[in-house]
Amino acid sequence: MEIIKTACELCAWACGMDVYVENGKVIRVKGSKENPLNRGRLCPKGSAAVDYLYSKDRILHPMKRDGEEWVRISWEEAIDVIAEKLKKVKEEFSPKSFAAIIGMPILLGGSSTVGFIRRFMDVYGSPNCFSPESMCYRHEIIGYILTTGKFSVADPENAKCIVVWAHNPHASKPPLAWMIEHAKKKGARIIVIDPRKTRVAEMADIHARIRPGSDTALAIGLMKVIVEKDLYDKEFVENYCHGFDSLKEHLKNYSLEEISETTWVDLETIEEIARSIATIKPSCIVQGVNALDQVPTGVQNARAVAMLHALTGNIDVKGGFVRASRVHTNSLRLQEMLDSIPLGIKEHPLFYQVWGTHLGEGQGMYLYDAILEEKPYPIKALFIAGSNPLLTWPNSGKLKRALEKVEFLVVMDLFMTETAKMADIFLPAATFLERTELCDYYSVIFGIPYMVLRKKVIEPLGESKSDVEFWLMLAKQMGYDKYFPWNTPEEMLDYVLEPTGLTVKDLMEKYPAGLWMGEVRYGEYIKRGFKTPSKKVELYSDTLKKLGYDPVPDHKEPTESIFSDKSKDFPLILTTGARVINYTHSQLRNVEKLRKLNPDPFVEIHPATAAQYGIKDGEMVVVKTERGEIEIKAKITEGILPGVINIPHGWSNANVNVLTSEKPGDPISGCPELKALLAKKE
Repeated sequence: MEIIKTACELCAWACGMDVYVENGKVIRVKGSKENPLNRGRLCPKGSAAVDYLYSKDRILHPMKRDGEEWVRISWEEAIDVIAEKLKKVKEEFSPKSFAAIIGMPILLGGSSTVGFIRRFMDVYGSPNCFSPESMCYRHEIIGYILTTGKFSVADPENAKCIVVWAHNPHASKPPLAWMIEHAKKKGARIIVIDPRKTRVAEMADIHARIRPGSDTALAIGLMKVIVEKDLYDKEFVENYCHGFDSLKEHLKNYSLEEISETTWVDLETIEEIARSIATIKPSCIVQGVNALDQVPTGVQNARAVAMLHALTGNIDVKGGFVRASRVHTNSLRLQEMLDSIPLGIKEHPLFYQVWGTHLGEGQGMYLYDAILEEKPYPIKALFIAGSNPLLTWPNSGKLKRALEKVEFLVVMDLFMTETAKMADIFLPAATFLERTELCDYYSVIFGIPYMVLRKKVIEPLGESKSDVEFWLMLAKQMGYDKYFPWNTPEEMLDYVLEPTGLTVKDLMEKYPAGLWMGEVRYGEYIKRGFKTPSKKVELYSDTLKKLGYDPVPDHKEPTESIFSDKSKDFPLILTTGARVINYTHSQLRNVEKLRKLNPDPFVEIHPATAAQYGIKDGEMVVVKTERGEIEIKAKITEGILPGVINIPHGWSNANVNVLTSEKPGDPISGCPELKALLAKKE
């Protein structure tokens, strides 16, 4: 039996995994003790990797739609059909009329996999590549860079005070939960800001049960206490912050009483949280992956988080807001070949580029109308890889109409998802255990300067292929050999790795469990300053001001506010997208051992709310918004605020995105509003 060390890819965090292989078959998996992230532990998803790999539901050969039926075809025929169609779209319309949606399994393949697909799009001439970052995480990146000139992360394991804001790590980010638990054992003070009583909230010293959509107001309240009570770090603010006086004046526009009324958080709690993060050093704020993004002030929420770190002197200090060394590799992008910007970037330029940081992606919420109304130009062909947007993107009804209209749709996936059912061509994808990729994002997500090779531990089942193999085949069929000189994914990775002095062989043989690639850069600002126009932390953003946005965070009510007239007809606040530990977005519900743990979709309702509507636990109820309605099982729990209901996403039989809207809510990033909608029980 051979033990191969790799990294899991069943969620975003890439825990180290030992894979036991015998006679070309995976027997079992365990957590890698050498990996600094998970240190030998695996969550339920990782533990079910063998069941996922050998699922009877996997489709292992290419198929083409013939009326209502699927016909098995060869890879050669599939490549021929796709190449011919793409050439026709380019000739009859424009290269911009071809778009691609890449899902989490592609993003988690590392920068090389994403870059390889983007390279094809660059050569073809289309800027229109989209990902889940239209709805999450990218907005946090933008906010942090606008404030500090870089993307930093919280360092909870070394903090003495940890604010977990709109985050449920035990369900969505287990390694982070383990870090917080470790810090708690060492005596760290834990503060949770969340309308739900999550597991981390149960272990918290303070739990602020905030009204969904009012987080910016709370952040302003915290800053007001810190500034006006003279709790801020005067030396850091004086020497390294820009716009403090403007911020101070701005805070005078708010009273703590108004903020308490707006947020549903009492005055004493606001003041206690502010004093804790200002006086207990070091402290850090762990921001949720998307919960603070999906409101009208998504980018401003991220700015507020960065600003609170700055005001309290917790930037670039151990246990605060830190940045680790990045792995420097060769980029695969050829952006110079593009002569246009993606959809949504004219409206939201900072989503594409912030100063010298090129984020290089379109805002997917503009794809719907480009297909349905051909505005600002038509999208005629669409490739979807590792994504199930009919369940995971907002306004499923509208998106379904768009997918029905698009002339040519290709889906590459493991299973016949709701989205794949609408395709013209289906391509069988390899799992992370059947392909080789570079996992190089530990430093970006966790502040851990580490890299590991995600290895192909067995040959792909059936005719499944890695995404890189497919795009390499398609590129050569399209005549792009000049730009794709490699014959295998491993050859491409050797090119990517050149600046590191390492090769795929090195990572296979010398460093099978991975290796450290630098250090956490404590005190970085002292040596390098901040890469902002002012060379300081920008509490006041001249960049945002010039673009017509608020230069300092300012509370904006959700478009569907509980204080609006619309609440008369829709009196409940609906928050969507909460994670369940056994699933990642719409994935893994066909793994029996995981499905048994969470067999059905549910809507969380407080007992007082349930009593108001005569709802019993386990009863089927109809939840309705302006977009549509779904029938779903009621879960009565004290763990959610009265008047608020919560529905996880990713279920085909109770798709919460039937209820949501794709309309851009945040004017800076275009992020849709998914965390504070209005609903009712029908």
